[in-house]
Amino acid sequence: MKNLYERLVRPLLFSLEAEAAHGFTIASLARASHFDPALRVLKRFAPPSKPKTLFGLTFPNPIGLAAGLDKNGVALPAWAALGFGFIEIGTVTAMAQPGNPKPRIFRLPAQHAVINRLGFNNDGADAIAQRLRGLREGGRWPAIPIGINIGKSRTTPLERATDDYLYSFRLLRDFADYITLNVSSPNTPGLRELQEPAALSRLLHAIASEPGPVAKPLVVKISPDLSPVELESVLAVCEENGVAGIIATNTTLDHSSVPPGLDEEGGLSGAPLREKSTALVRSIAANSKIPVIASGGICDAESAREKLEAGAHLLQLYTGFVYRGPGLIRDIVEKL
Repeated sequence: MKNLYERLVRPLLFSLEAEAAHGFTIASLARASHFDPALRVLKRFAPPSKPKTLFGLTFPNPIGLAAGLDKNGVALPAWAALGFGFIEIGTVTAMAQPGNPKPRIFRLPAQHAVINRLGFNNDGADAIAQRLRGLREGGRWPAIPIGINIGKSRTTPLERATDDYLYSFRLLRDFADYITLNVSSPNTPGLRELQEPAALSRLLHAIASEPGPVAKPLVVKISPDLSPVELESVLAVCEENGVAGIIATNTTLDHSSVPPGLDEEGGLSGAPLREKSTALVRSIAANSKIPVIASGGICDAESAREKLEAGAHLLQLYTGFVYRGPGLIRDIVEKL
């Protein structure tokens, strides 16, 4: 049976252009984050507690918000109120950037899918660090783990990518319970080359070598389009550098499931990614001891269970949340 979101809210949001609907949703949740009565209403959607511990952190439930929905970290209290077990903001880049030209988000309702070519549009590490500092000092910091996803600025040459990541890492690590290195978005030219062994090893070593009072767990977000040989190399580098977790996966460039006439350039997410993402989770779990956070095609309790049975420790929602709303969190937690 469709929930309130699917019956009433989604039709209204889907009457808007995709990015306009996204902007309206984020702006509404940002306002709610500073208004306690609104947060109390949102908490009615929250699922029962089912704690999970991973890399030294306790998650009230294993369902997280994937990076990309709240790129600038403007609505953390609202996401927590809705019942997410953890929140990952970003992708944040060293420099503020507008991203790719619009339109750049495309819904495929019949496939429960989205294509995006946003291109890391965000306010930049300085502004986001200032925003997070204000949230913490204002006493509104959520009591759940917060991950911060960082990536390369579009104008930074690939050979200077490490310095770019380090800039964001230094500004943001004090606000993060874990840091994700996004080396797999298909919408920043050349970014996926950072998954190659030498480049990834250099980046991980530089981040891990940064002095700081407390070492933060490092997570790497990988592409679903890696070949078995490429995945083996990525896992070897991650193990050598003490990576705490792997997010499997980012969006895919495999658009073979997209009907003729509906295709757009960009990364495909949602139900069509389910099988490919699960296969990668299963392969990582079989060939490595690094914990996996599964993301990709989680649209109901069945697809969530599939990821956990494949070896995932935690789950992240993005496109499934767009189509199913906050009821999806409760549905998964209760049925698992």
